[in-house]
Amino acid sequence: MTGSALRRRVAAGLRRDQGSYALEAAVLAPVMIGLLLLMIAFGRVTDADGAVDSAARAAARAASLERDASTAQAKAQAAADRSLAGEGITCQASSVVVDTAGYSLDLGVEANVTATIACTANLSDIGLPGLPGAKTLTASWTSPLDTYRGRQ
Repeated sequence: MTGSALRRRVAAGLRRDQGSYALEAAVLAPVMIGLLLLMIAFGRVTDADGAVDSAARAAARAASLERDASTAQAKAQAAADRSLAGEGITCQASSVVVDTAGYSLDLGVEANVTATIACTANLSDIGLPGLPGAKTLTASWTSPLDTYRGRQ
């Protein structure tokens, strides 16, 4: 086989492969976009989970500094809202429940305040098929009340 015949065969073989890269890109592009969206969703859930945990800690701490149960509930709610807003987390629905049973105990008895926060994070804007539209994240934190501080 001469050199020119070999070149013609190689050129003909290369022409047959035209478009294979476009086909590979058309198949792989949706897979790569799906993986990227899945990573974004996982990152958002992880970030929101940390923010909810931090908000529960702030709520329990704020409640433990108060002298009565009703003020503790209000301060815990405000601290949780402030903490979530500071982290840039917006919840579709959120609730702050503070267990203030420790305020009814006698002075000198060890007591705790527990704050439990539930936040529903929105995932519907990601638009990945099979991904739930929202995920509810919960966190709980306990903070001690001062044993010898007056309680009402």
